[in-house]
Amino acid sequence: MSDFPEVIVKEEYEEIRRWAKDFGQREIAPLAEKLDRTDEYPLGLARKMGQHGLLGLSIPQEYGGLGLGAVGAIVVAEEIAKVSLSAGLIIGVQNGLVGNAIAKFGSKKQKEKYLPRLVKGEIICSFGLTEAGAGSDAAGISTKAERAGEWYKINGTKLWISQGMVADLILLFARTGSQEERAAGITSFIVEKGSESFTVGSKLEVMGLRGTGTAELVFKDCRVPASSVLGTEGDGFLIAMAVLDEARIGAAAAAVGIAEAALDASMAYAKKRVLFRKTLSKFESIQFLIADIATKVSAARLLTYRAAYLLESGKEFQREAAMAKVFSSETAVWACERAIQIHGGYGVSKLLPLERFLRDAKTLDIVEGASEVQRWILARDLLGL
Repeated sequence: MSDFPEVIVKEEYEEIRRWAKDFGQREIAPLAEKLDRTDEYPLGLARKMGQHGLLGLSIPQEYGGLGLGAVGAIVVAEEIAKVSLSAGLIIGVQNGLVGNAIAKFGSKKQKEKYLPRLVKGEIICSFGLTEAGAGSDAAGISTKAERAGEWYKINGTKLWISQGMVADLILLFARTGSQEERAAGITSFIVEKGSESFTVGSKLEVMGLRGTGTAELVFKDCRVPASSVLGTEGDGFLIAMAVLDEARIGAAAAAVGIAEAALDASMAYAKKRVLFRKTLSKFESIQFLIADIATKVSAARLLTYRAAYLLESGKEFQREAAMAKVFSSETAVWACERAIQIHGGYGVSKLLPLERFLRDAKTLDIVEGASEVQRWILARDLLGL
């Protein structure tokens, strides 16, 4: 670990941070409150993010992406989340989940067909894994894909699918084997909008990450060509877990961003709010709260950057990714709660973004693998189970 701190302070990463911060403040901040209030998907913003390069952070340059490593990508995730976690989710789905999966496991033809348009924001993508009875237990999905010559017929329903309301492309996971085969019987498919018998079901209301087009997707005898299989038949679960392991680091970085935003707001408010003829910053109880938030934010950031560093170095990173996700997401919730306490009545009002930060942080605590799942992963690894 002796060279790890250098990763954080490299000038190239600070340039990336300034680039992301500038875009966030200029293009996202003015829309953040409306995005949360109206719960409408910001298609125009998504297109701008694509034009700016944000939707292809890790995608190889030959397909129009920036080709950043894991550390550069989480620098961006952290900065964008400070402004709007909903906007950050657009990057996470386009780049971290769907784009990453196609770049790593797609055929040359699939990469050439989809990645350049995905990167530019010309096509909006969804990651179709979760179902009503298969969330944390992803190997238990029941959506079925049956082979019929050069086609597959898909039947099933996906739930809680981010960007599902507006998706042009779904990276869909369906069962091609028996239910008893569990993970070994799952295959991934690239399903395009307009495919026969694929419809968008209900729009799903959530308390946080609003404006992300979360929806139910329904497949009734949906026919897709065999060429739409990503990777090979039966490898779908391995593909899903591979990209989710990496995406957890991005989710952890987003949590760090929210926690830091809560800290920044608390420090600014404590310096100007006068109570009993002195600023809140002069009260020891407030000082200790801010000190504790700052300490946990720094610890969360170090865990997260450590995981990204291991990933970028080609080393085993799954344990550290799980640690970063559980600690950072829970720290974000904790930090937002304390920030609201510091702000008093303003904290629980719509006048400030703190209550939005808290709702987003709690939602992030569930997505990309709930804390209980991360602890289960850690325990199995540590105990050799």
